[in-house]
Amino acid sequence: MMIKKLPKSLVEFEVTIAWADWEKYLDQAAAEVSEEIKIPGFRPGKAPRNLVEQKVGVGVLLNNAAEKAVQKSYASFVTQEKLDVIGSPKVEVEELAAEKDLTYKVTVAVMPAVAVKDGYKKEIKKINEEFAKKPVEATEEEIKNELDQLANSRVKLVTVNRAVAKNDSAEVDFSVSVDGKVIEGGESKNHPLVIGNNVFIPGFEDNLIGMQAGEEKEFELAFPADYHKKDLAGKNATFKVKVNLVQERQTPAVDDDFAKSLGSFENLEALKKNMKEGIEHENQHKLGEERRTRYLDKIVENVEADLPEVLVEEETKKMLLEFEQQVRSMGMELDQYLAQLKKEKSDLEKDWQPQAVKRVKSALALKEIVKSEEIKIDAAEIEAEMNKTVQYYKNVKDFDKNIDMERLYSYTKGVLENEAVFKMLEKI
Repeated sequence: MMIKKLPKSLVEFEVTIAWADWEKYLDQAAAEVSEEIKIPGFRPGKAPRNLVEQKVGVGVLLNNAAEKAVQKSYASFVTQEKLDVIGSPKVEVEELAAEKDLTYKVTVAVMPAVAVKDGYKKEIKKINEEFAKKPVEATEEEIKNELDQLANSRVKLVTVNRAVAKNDSAEVDFSVSVDGKVIEGGESKNHPLVIGNNVFIPGFEDNLIGMQAGEEKEFELAFPADYHKKDLAGKNATFKVKVNLVQERQTPAVDDDFAKSLGSFENLEALKKNMKEGIEHENQHKLGEERRTRYLDKIVENVEADLPEVLVEEETKKMLLEFEQQVRSMGMELDQYLAQLKKEKSDLEKDWQPQAVKRVKSALALKEIVKSEEIKIDAAEIEAEMNKTVQYYKNVKDFDKNIDMERLYSYTKGVLENEAVFKMLEKI
């Protein structure tokens, strides 16, 4: 029985089932059909085949029986030939008739053959040499920025009876109108802002400087030409503003007393030392992530694989699901977000296809390297990591009932294998 290889890791083969082997499925078909119809004198599912055939026609039973025979035969063939199939097969029955052999043709995707070119390790070595020269040591400027952010997070707000000045905090009522109509989301009450942070369009905060609490003002500004809402870009708008509260931001002095107020620091130097270590740890982590991304980029360039469309489609849908979760974490639904962008899900899937291809190639390449480098993960290590996952989610409702331990084992094994590959690459 010939298996024909087609582009994009599809295979095609033909299977014949003798009439004697698929005729037996007619009784099962008749029993199922008789569950759905009424035949006088017989309980559902108990009517003889000949009566069911008279009622619905031989074609219905032949189709039903052929479907069962093909499912059984297809599964046996795939197992026998050790085909690593993915996705649903396309099945074409050549002829369907009583007392005749059943021949069907199948087209289905299989996991592609993957080759990672031998030269990839030289490229990895170059990456490692490049990253070995990159500094991770925290600079004085980085430490100062961290200290400034920390001090700003502990600002004391003091209500003052004077005009708004730069760096003040203020609470304002405002409305924004274009062509005499308030724009969507263009009204707010007691809106807090820090003068000088420039979170509004250019010129808005400048117009507040000099205003007193209780004072109202109207002014016009143009939205920037590159404004993110295209329907407002470049348009003139009328702003009506009332200042409700003016507060002076008193930032604490960054000194020994400030360091002590944070907890277990003896003085400012101890705080700086702690910050330095934290920044350097973060720098090391960022460089590590960046280096691994570069590894994958270089490996993908050296991968040879004829990708099945179904793998790319599945990865694209996975990306869409991940994005939907991100959007929900921001308090929006994906449909609502897409409506603002004036896009459909299909547009995102089309835009993301190159990235999906890259992700599929990366996963296949890592799997191939695990195989070629004979990387083995001890079962005890896999189980220990699985236990961590189970413990983490143990308070989730019905987690114990819904967890697929076999799938979790496979996923955990894959994660640990990939980590082992990265560690191997770091040593090149």
